[in-house]
Amino acid sequence: MISNQTERLLAGPRLDGEPERLDAHLARLGPLPHGDENRDLIASLEASGLLGRGGAGFPVGRKWRALAERRSGSAVVVANGAEGEPASFKDRTLMSHRPHLVVDGAILAAEAVGADEIVFYVGKEHESAVEAVRRAIGERRSELPLRTRLVQAPIGYVAGEASAAVHYVNNGDARPTTTPPRVSERGVGGRPTLVQNVESLAYAALIARLGERWYRSAGRSDSRGTALVTLTGPIQEQGVREIELGTTIGEIATEAGARIDRTQAVVLGGYFGTWAPARDAWDLPLDPAVMRSAGLTFGCGIVGLLPGDVCGVSATAQIMGFLAKESAGQCGPCLYGLRALGDATARVAVGGAGTGELEHIERWTSQIGGRGACHHPDGAVQLMASALNVFGDEFREHARTGRCSITGSRIEAA
Repeated sequence: MISNQTERLLAGPRLDGEPERLDAHLARLGPLPHGDENRDLIASLEASGLLGRGGAGFPVGRKWRALAERRSGSAVVVANGAEGEPASFKDRTLMSHRPHLVVDGAILAAEAVGADEIVFYVGKEHESAVEAVRRAIGERRSELPLRTRLVQAPIGYVAGEASAAVHYVNNGDARPTTTPPRVSERGVGGRPTLVQNVESLAYAALIARLGERWYRSAGRSDSRGTALVTLTGPIQEQGVREIELGTTIGEIATEAGARIDRTQAVVLGGYFGTWAPARDAWDLPLDPAVMRSAGLTFGCGIVGLLPGDVCGVSATAQIMGFLAKESAGQCGPCLYGLRALGDATARVAVGGAGTGELEHIERWTSQIGGRGACHHPDGAVQLMASALNVFGDEFREHARTGRCSITGSRIEAA
């Protein structure tokens, strides 16, 4: 899927072995540039077009420049590897096997924005990633800033949100905080803070060595470069792949053993993403710009295949139930709105609701967005709205008859 595999994030030792050690990392990629060698790094990141890989897709160079151009005071860099998205494995794979690329990126970010502290924020459930990063920090102790910490993020979907990460580092409470101020203005310890996803940092480390032209040499469509994606579903090889942006969903799905005639739909971008019918998505380029123009999301790079014999209503109900439980519980739209939406969707899924319930779901989906204290309800209703569009006929069939046309049986309400 990538013409030149020698200089990519996952190049190097096999991914079923031990984490790459510092000596092997340096032998493969050479030393990390420092000082004057990185004078134009932010400009290089801007020219590369590198987008953040935590889900929002904000340009990395612009984010670094905004913090670097603040008026005074030292900053903090948070390398965000919480990865609380259940369907994503890319960040833990990267940290577990290429930890020094992540450390490289964090060091470069600290130099670029004038930070004297780095916090590696790694999901505690990702045990191999925690240990790999811990060992990598130990190997790099002499070149790291005076203060470097490894903080294990608690289990939770919202724990990786930027303000939630800062809130946890500061107070041990991984719930998002309201803005203003933004974490870039007042974050860890009250100082300006750059919270950057670990994949983004790893790409910055390669761009610092190889330049923006190297990064832009890949990419088939509007967005340049490569990206890590997680492919899930009833396929021979689930897991993480590094793709050239613009690779189609059908290409990676077919390579993994999937067939379009046995695939009903695809969920893109994760639980905050969007559903799409397989027939529409198969030839879709995995390119953030192209997907956005089509009303879809690249998000954190998840491609989840739903087989033809699995009910999309039930699959959506499971996701909505999870998102309702993972609410930060700080505002009405999240605490009550998502709970009501999740419960109603579950009732439709099990045949315990009528058409009136479906009307409630449609109304709540249109009303909840934009009203929360954080973006959690926005992501949830985006997924729900796409489900109503893709599986609309099945939702109506469940509500009207209590039968599932996918499984061909009557649903027994719990």
